[in-house]
Parts: sequence; C-alpha cells; structure tokens
Amino acid sequence: MNHSSDIRSPDAQATPFLSLSGVGKTYPGVLALDGLSIDIMPGEVIGLVGENGAGKSTLMKILGGVIAPDRGTIVLDGAELGSLTVGSSISSGIAFVHQELNLFENLDVAANVFLGREPLKAGPLKLVDRERLREMVKPLLKRVGARFSADTAVSSLSLAEQQMVEIAKALSINARLVIFDEPTSSLPLAETERLLSVIKSLKADGISVIFISHRLHEVERVADRVVVLRDGTLAGTLAKDEIGHDQMVKLMIGRVLTARTAKPQRAPGSVALKVSALRTEAYPSRPVDLEIRYGEILGLAGLVGSGRTELARVLFGIDRSYGGAVLQDGREISVGSARDAVAHGIFLVPEDRKRNGILLDFPIAQNITLANLPELASRFMLSAEKEKAAAEKQRARLSIKAPSVSTRTGTLSGGNQQKVVLAKWLSMSPKVMIFDEPTRGIDIGAKNEIYGLMRALADAGVAVLMISSDMEEVIGVSDRIAVMHEGQIAGILDDDEFSQESVLLLAVGKRPK
Repeated sequence: MNHSSDIRSPDAQATPFLSLSGVGKTYPGVLALDGLSIDIMPGEVIGLVGENGAGKSTLMKILGGVIAPDRGTIVLDGAELGSLTVGSSISSGIAFVHQELNLFENLDVAANVFLGREPLKAGPLKLVDRERLREMVKPLLKRVGARFSADTAVSSLSLAEQQMVEIAKALSINARLVIFDEPTSSLPLAETERLLSVIKSLKADGISVIFISHRLHEVERVADRVVVLRDGTLAGTLAKDEIGHDQMVKLMIGRVLTARTAKPQRAPGSVALKVSALRTEAYPSRPVDLEIRYGEILGLAGLVGSGRTELARVLFGIDRSYGGAVLQDGREISVGSARDAVAHGIFLVPEDRKRNGILLDFPIAQNITLANLPELASRFMLSAEKEKAAAEKQRARLSIKAPSVSTRTGTLSGGNQQKVVLAKWLSMSPKVMIFDEPTRGIDIGAKNEIYGLMRALADAGVAVLMISSDMEEVIGVSDRIAVMHEGQIAGILDDDEFSQESVLLLAVGKRPK
C-alpha cells in the first residue's frame, strides 16, 4: 500500500499518457488539493474514491481545464504544461461522463453526440449533413451496446440509455481518457452491469479510465489501481491485489467503519399502510398490492421503469391514482395531494433532492421548517426565534455539518443536504417514511449515517419504505424486500431469502429457484 503523495506507474517501463506532479489548488480558506502526483497509463482503470470534499471534483476540474492548479506541473504526451484549458483537454482526448447528464432532450441522439461539431453539406448555406451525421454515430452506439438508433429522441430514452448517449459523446472526440463521475448512482443492477462491461471494453481498446464511485464494490470489480483522497491530500493507493472494501474505507475516513446497524430480532408491528389494487399512470392496468408494517424497513427493488418511483409519488399525493385504495391502520384514506399525505403522517424523501427536496438558495433553517410553519407562528406571524430553535434541534439531532442554520443549503455536501430533507419531516411525527434512492451520490461515511437514521426511525415504530437501485444497500438494510416488475409486485422476500440472484430474477419477472 502506497501512502506517499507520489502515485507513479506500477510499470516503470511504460509511458504514461498523462502525469501530474505536485499539483495543488487553494481556494480562500480551503486547501482543495495538496501536492498530488499521479501517472495515468494507457488502458488502465483507476478507481478514484474519497468522501465528499476530499478533492475529487477539484482534480477533475483540473483535468478538464475548467480550473488551473496553483502549483505543480502536468505532462501530457511528454509535453510539460502548467495547466490545461477546456480546448486542450478535449483535443487531447480527455472526456467526461458526469453523474448529472448533459443532454438536450428536444434533440435526437445523433444531434446530441456531435453537438457543435456536426458535419456540414457543401455550399453557402452550411446545412447539417444529417445522413453523414447518422453514419458517424452508428459505430459509436454499437460500441457502447446501445439498442436504440441515432434518430431516437433523447426524451424517449431511459436514464440508463441516456447515459449510453453520454458515453458515445465522450468516445466521439477520439477519447484516450474517459472519466466517469458516479455513473451508476441511479442505475439498477442490469444497467450497471452493462456499463461496467463498456468500461472493460474501453480498457481492452487501450483507453484509460478514471472511475469515481461511492459504490465501492463496483470499484473493486473494475479498478486496476485505487487512488484514495482525503481532505485534499493523498490518503494512499491500492494495487490490484490490495483492493478491498475495508481497505478503501479505512483510507477514505482514517478508520474502519463499524458494522451497519444491526437488524432487529423482534417481529415488526401491525400494518401501517396497505396498498390494495392501486394503479399508477405508468401502469394503469397493473394493480399493486403491498403492505408496509410499523417498525420495519421494507426495501423496494426493481429495474428502471418498473414503477417504483411512480408508486411513491401516488402514496405521497403528487400523482393521482388510477384505481385501487390506500388503507392506513385498516381504514381507507384519501391521498389526493401532498398536503393530504402530510396530514396522515406520510412523508417522502425524493430521489432528486436538489430539484424536489430542498431549496438550494434558502438557508438550512427555512428548509427544515418550511413544511411546518403554522407550528412556528405566533398570531399568524412566523417567529424567527422558534424557527431557529426548531432548526437547531434537528441540526443537532441529525449531526448536520454546517457553521449554522443560516448557512445556504446549496453549499452543503450531498449527505448533509439529504439530512436537511429528512430533518424537515422528523419534527412532524412521521408514521410512514418513504425514501427514494436515499444515498444517491452520497459518500460512504454519510451513507452509514443515513442507514442509522432509517434504522432509528424503524426502531421508534415508524414504517419505512426504501426504494433503492443499489443491490448491496437493499440487501444490507432491508428487513423485507418487495420487488417490482412492470408496475406490479413480483414477489416479497424475507430476510432468510435475500440474495442478488433472487432479487434480480423477480425484477425480470421470474420466480427464484
């Protein structure tokens, strides 16, 4: 295991495609990156891991030419540079596949792949040569294993398919290094497997890959080396035969994490929420039957498009149902709006917290108290003192890391933003908590905190429904697992029946053996 700040090639005879030596970057009051040295070899997959704020994003911005380092040198194809520009990064074959996809949904696949670089017809009008454009895109789509055509509208593609377009776009610049930033954070198992296969094919073609992920089991599968950053510095590196979950975690956070909160041995309580023949807009002819019990974490698994999020939106009153009933404590209730759901103690932590869970430009205090303002008012006027006290109580309860509750929520890490979303509901006595992809884009330390909070809720008697595409998470956290397939519950697994194979078989509509 290497703990120096100099991460050199494991093969001294090989010539690096790209080398960084003593690269550092300082922002006012923050040392973002401190003297990092690394060689990137042709055809090598480097796993880059670290908690949020460890320096990964700063390193990526330097490689993309978005920012310049304060110190250090970059050697690209033998030429020494002080920094890269966006143009020189692209022309050198450095491509990015970001967690947040950067596609125009009103355009087709071909237009997205070569946006701004379209082939033009001869003549004064400079019209786009659509036929040539399609022919240029076809081999790229074949290379990433896409099952859609160059003429397909991006708006009609699933999230996994849109990611394939992003990869094709990266390869269209004759990429020599592809940097994947949390590429599987919202992909279920089948689509994740396809993406990991694409990464292996890039490696076989001599293309270098930097794979950034909080899903450490995926890093373990694909990486030839692992580079671990902590607090802007190099925490260490792991060679292929040293890579393991515990080794990565220890370098990331400086200690070995304790085991996840133990599942209770007691039986769960009575049925908190019963879904009977419920139909959603996505699958109006496919009724859903499901029971969620007090004191349990019910995992909800399934492939992209199986109807998990649509079910959650109906239960929280965002979307209307197309038939069926929802019963709480044995009595049918009407959930025609989010206001109705809140009145019944049913709360949702949404998949996209930045768009649907918090107001990024608002301070922490306002985000935490927004849903419960009447309780903080005196004679119809909001009490700033009560608001601050309520927010401070939840900040302490959930260990939200911020200078104060006046801090703008958008400046927090992903894990702390998720805690703010959760804090909003905890002061309102939840009966049913629905978590949709609760740890998407969250580092390993914060993940374990979120798991602990969910377990604490269940232990307090709350019914917890957790929707997740992370198989390890579903199996590791859930007391029972319900699996959806094309809008219906394909089966429910008890703890002693858990396995990746069982979940995947149900997800594709087959019964486990």
